[in-house]
Amino acid sequence: MENNNKTKNQDISWQKIVMKYAKPDAGKSILQITNSLLPYIFMWFLMYKSLSYPFWITLLLAVVASGFLIRLFIIFHDCGHGSFFRSREASTITGILTGILSFTPYRSWHSQHAIHHATSGNLDKRGVGDVLTYTVDEYLNSTGWNKFTYKVFRNPFFLFTLGPVVMVISNRFTRKGMNKKEKNNIYLTNISIVLVASIISLFISLKAYLLIQLPVIYFAHLFGLWLFYIQHQFDDVQWERGEVWDYKTAALTGCSFLKLPRLLQWFTGNIGYHHVHHLSSRIPNYNLEACHNENEMFRNIKPIRLSSTFRALWLSLWDEKQQKLISFRELRKILEMKALAVSRQAS
Repeated sequence: MENNNKTKNQDISWQKIVMKYAKPDAGKSILQITNSLLPYIFMWFLMYKSLSYPFWITLLLAVVASGFLIRLFIIFHDCGHGSFFRSREASTITGILTGILSFTPYRSWHSQHAIHHATSGNLDKRGVGDVLTYTVDEYLNSTGWNKFTYKVFRNPFFLFTLGPVVMVISNRFTRKGMNKKEKNNIYLTNISIVLVASIISLFISLKAYLLIQLPVIYFAHLFGLWLFYIQHQFDDVQWERGEVWDYKTAALTGCSFLKLPRLLQWFTGNIGYHHVHHLSSRIPNYNLEACHNENEMFRNIKPIRLSSTFRALWLSLWDEKQQKLISFRELRKILEMKALAVSRQAS
C-alpha cells in the first residue's frame, strides 16, 4: 500500500512539473507565426527571382525555405495538440491554414498523431502514426516477399528519397475509418492547394510555381521524416510490451532528446526536446527547452548529437532478447553465431 501511494505521488509530482509550462502565450505564438510565415514568403520571392539563374541556386534557396516551412509545420503540430493558443477556434483556423501551406490535412493527420502519442513505445500497439518496425521474430517468421519489401522500406535510401513523395501523395486521399470531418478536411486542403497554385500560376506561370513549390515541399518532408524517425528510433530507445508499458517511461526512454545546433533547433521549433513533448503535448514548442533545463527529472536524459543520428538510420529491427534496435547486419551476425553453435554441438 505504501509503495502504491509513493508511485501515485511521483506521478502527481511530474504532472505538476509539466503543467507549469503548458501555458500558451498569445504574444509568443503570434511572433512565431510572424517570424516563420513572413520569411517563408520572402524566400518564395527570392526563389522566383533566382529562376533566371542556374537552377542549383533555386534549390539552395529551397533548402532554406523548407526550414521556415518546418517551423510552420511545428505551429500546425502544436495547434492540433491545443498547445499553441488557448482558443480552440484560433488553433483550428491556424492549424488548417498552416496545413494547407505544408500540404498536410489538419484533422486526419492529428487524429493519427493522437493515437501515436497514446501508443508510442508500446510494442503491442504499433502501426499508427509511426515508422513500421518489425521485431526480430516477426521478421524471421515472415514470408520471403514480406522480408524483401520490409528491407526495401527500411533502407535509408528508399526511406529518405521516395519517403517524402509517398507522404505527400498519401495525404491527398481519404482512408477507411476516417470520419466525415477528417474526409472533408482532406477535400478542403486539396482544393485549397489547387486554388493557391492556380492563383500564383496566373502571375508567375505554372512551370515557375512547380519549380519553386515542389523542391520546398520535398525538402520539408524529407527533413520532417528524418526528425520523426530520430525521435523514436535511436540506439538507447526503450520499447515495452503492453502489460508493462507506461506513459511516463515511454516518454522519457522511448523518445529522444535530440541536441541540435542552435540554428537548427530554431528552425525545428525545439521539437528535439521530444521527450518533454511526449510527457506533455500541451506544452507549446517555445516552452519545451525551459521545461527540460529547469527540472531535475530531466538531468539524466542522455542527449543525441547530430553526428550520431546517421547510425540510427540503419537500425531496423527490435530485438526483444537484447531489448534494443539492431541492424540487418547485426541480425546476420547473430544468425551466423547461432548456426556455428549448432554446428559445433552436432560435431
